[in-house]
Amino acid sequence: MSKLEKIFELQKRGSTIRQEIIAGLTTFLAMVYSVIVVPNMLGAAGFPAESVFIATCLVAGLGSILIGLWANAPMAIGCAISLTAFTAFSLVIGQGVSIPVALGAVFSMGLVFTLISATGIRAWILRNLPANIAHGAGIGIGLFLLLIAANGVGLVVSNQAGLPVKLGEFTSFPVMMSLIGLAFIVGLEKMQVKGGILWVIIAITIIGLIFDPNVKFGGEVFKMPTFGENSLFLQLDLQGALQPAILPVVFALVMTAVFDATGTIRAVAGQANLLDKDGQIINGGKALTSDSVSSLLSGLFGTAPAAVYIESAAGTAAGGKTGITAIVVGVLFLFMLFFQPLAFLVPNYATAPALMYVGLLMLSNVSKLDFEDFEGAMSGLICAVFIVLTANIVTGIMLGFAALVIGRIVSGEIKCLNLGTVLIAIVLVVFYAGGWALA
Repeated sequence: MSKLEKIFELQKRGSTIRQEIIAGLTTFLAMVYSVIVVPNMLGAAGFPAESVFIATCLVAGLGSILIGLWANAPMAIGCAISLTAFTAFSLVIGQGVSIPVALGAVFSMGLVFTLISATGIRAWILRNLPANIAHGAGIGIGLFLLLIAANGVGLVVSNQAGLPVKLGEFTSFPVMMSLIGLAFIVGLEKMQVKGGILWVIIAITIIGLIFDPNVKFGGEVFKMPTFGENSLFLQLDLQGALQPAILPVVFALVMTAVFDATGTIRAVAGQANLLDKDGQIINGGKALTSDSVSSLLSGLFGTAPAAVYIESAAGTAAGGKTGITAIVVGVLFLFMLFFQPLAFLVPNYATAPALMYVGLLMLSNVSKLDFEDFEGAMSGLICAVFIVLTANIVTGIMLGFAALVIGRIVSGEIKCLNLGTVLIAIVLVVFYAGGWALA
């Protein structure tokens, strides 16, 4: 116990081993959908699903253990859904890039990303992320999580005319289970029931097994892990990825990962109260580098780029404060290698209430906006709103930076700007104006 205390600072951070295990289980259940979604998306582009499943579990398992042990952060790493979509539908299907070259691009992105993190450039970006925009990113990510979860169960659906979304089928089983689950989570958290989020996920899964014909237990539980006959392990083509036509893709992946993942890490750290007196992330440099190193593993194993999952906030909401949370997540993902048949068992409407609850919690960042600094507060809100309206975290951050710089200049408060903020704003605007951003 004393050794664990020394490594993970449990008492100092106000946590216990039991609390960390529950938080790890909660985060795992909130993001385990990735081992279903990522193989399906990449499979549509011709990636062998069996190989991708193994690779996805390995990246999430090893990446989460790395950030837990090295950075002592309650953050879980997995294959980023947004970058998975880009790899599958834009790079391979859209541009006709071969799978080995695509994996080479993923590895190259991870290499550049790691250099940026290790040399302190990424930490410099984080230091120059204005507090109001950081809070705005937290608000926007919370709203984004709400939208993702609500859309995933059909509570809100695409609208073909007028506004982009509309109410879905309110009385459908997934929608009712999600809303009832959210209400139970709120009640249990008010009563300070430890692991309330986890119990709701388990309860809804059991209800789904009983009443939902789409949730089926096939009888098979255990299967020895294998990359399969069409293994993508070490099949990356680095030389092909260095072709001039592919380099802009690598640049786009790097830029997106820098701001998307950095914003996510900042938001989760704030949720877990892991910010120092200057508002900087405790062990932030190690967390950032762990995140980027995981994308190197993605290229080697044969899957999409990795990033810290915003679903990590589900674990911090359940009490996770140390790296033990992340290690529990990592170990569970490694166990998933042997339980491939169970990957489809937990329905999305069982985890949706957890994501909705976390999204609502993150809206509390509104109270942290400093409205005495009008330009700063408005820039934070612009960042938040456009993260949701564009379904892109980086786009919201870009518009927030641009609005802050222009607002300061117009209002005659140019002295309130530092060089780092101006440089980041210029780079982001040029990045978008040049058409390199990932939509």
